[in-house]
Amino acid sequence: MGITEKVKELCLNRGISVSKLEEELEFGQNTIYQWKKRTPSVERVQKVADYFNVSIDFLLGRTNQMNNNLSKDTEGFTEKDRKDIGKRMEEIRKDLTDTDGLMFSGEPLSVEALDSLMDAMEYIEKHTQKVNKKNIPKKYRKESE
Repeated sequence: MGITEKVKELCLNRGISVSKLEEELEFGQNTIYQWKKRTPSVERVQKVADYFNVSIDFLLGRTNQMNNNLSKDTEGFTEKDRKDIGKRMEEIRKDLTDTDGLMFSGEPLSVEALDSLMDAMEYIEKHTQKVNKKNIPKKYRKESE
């Protein structure tokens, strides 16, 4: 699987389109699809890896393990669970980056602060999902769970 396919899969898991990713990362339109024919810059690959919290080696197909932390965090989740978490994280990111969103000391969040906050929120979202799955009696669970 090439880098373009890996990025498409990560987008699907997060519940966003490739064009939305390109917009978020301030890439030109169809940049990622052009990677099928052209070798991307290290900086762009790193931006994508950072966005999805995966290693560059995973994107390049050198390893199947996304990263040490993420693979443990996603154990036990269905595809639907991962999509739901991804959509929720996108909503949170949008709310935080919106001009009317959260501010500290009257200043907008820095990129580093936003990334740290998003990591914490993702951990909370995943942990909550796991706790809820354990505590819902089987007779009330949906068939997809």
